[in-house]
Amino acid sequence: MDIVLNIYDRWLLTPYVYPTEGWPEDDIIRQLISLTVLINVHAVILYFILAGFSYFFLYDKQQMNHPLFLKNQIRQEIIATLQNIPFMSIPTIATFLLEVRGYSKLYDSSQRSYGIISFLKEFGSFLFFTDMLIYFIHRGLHHRLIYKYVHKLHHRWIIPTPFASHAFQWLDGFLQSSPYHLYVFLFPLHKLAYLFFFMFVNFWTVSIHDGNYSVPKLFQSIINGAAHHTDHHQYYDCNYGQFFTFWDRLMCSFRLPAIYNAKEKKY
Repeated sequence: MDIVLNIYDRWLLTPYVYPTEGWPEDDIIRQLISLTVLINVHAVILYFILAGFSYFFLYDKQQMNHPLFLKNQIRQEIIATLQNIPFMSIPTIATFLLEVRGYSKLYDSSQRSYGIISFLKEFGSFLFFTDMLIYFIHRGLHHRLIYKYVHKLHHRWIIPTPFASHAFQWLDGFLQSSPYHLYVFLFPLHKLAYLFFFMFVNFWTVSIHDGNYSVPKLFQSIINGAAHHTDHHQYYDCNYGQFFTFWDRLMCSFRLPAIYNAKEKKY
């Protein structure tokens, strides 16, 4: 995140927003103000770009004819997202502030060599670690003592659209994103790779809500895609994973998506 902050400081904030003298860029109050604005603005922009693209070009709009699709559902999904982003951003800002001030294990190419092999190793490690934690966090959020207070809002959308991808109660949203933040405090990760992973995670979150089930048959039982997550929204007690089906299979919560079952019965 310090890469993004440095870019804004150099090209916008220092010459046009903050005084050029007397308030150093590494001042904690200045960093806190900048991160608060940037994170909230970018979160909204990224949400509309990714969800909007998915809705117009990928989303199967036949889903909207389902009897469980709510009246004005997309509007409700967007309102829920925009209401919770400012609150979700508060712990996120605190985490990014720690990263910017050097408390994480993020590094750049001046500190160690970096190449495609390093990237692939970090990507694999990141996916495994976050998928594992999100599975248990997500499943925990379905506990009867927690569900109605934290996670129920997201399950209002039984037939979700891409705009439901970030429609979480703020604590729910942060808890499910916390493994991404935790990773950089435990394991070394290149700063550019971190930005790429951040974008990938947001893209993936939208993609599992897009109702597009066109996954090659070879990967249907491995990848936790939109079909798996749609069943999760409908049946509640299955397919808690984020990227893969591994933890669902290991913990006996895997359900082969209904759409795949239907396809198999045709043969």
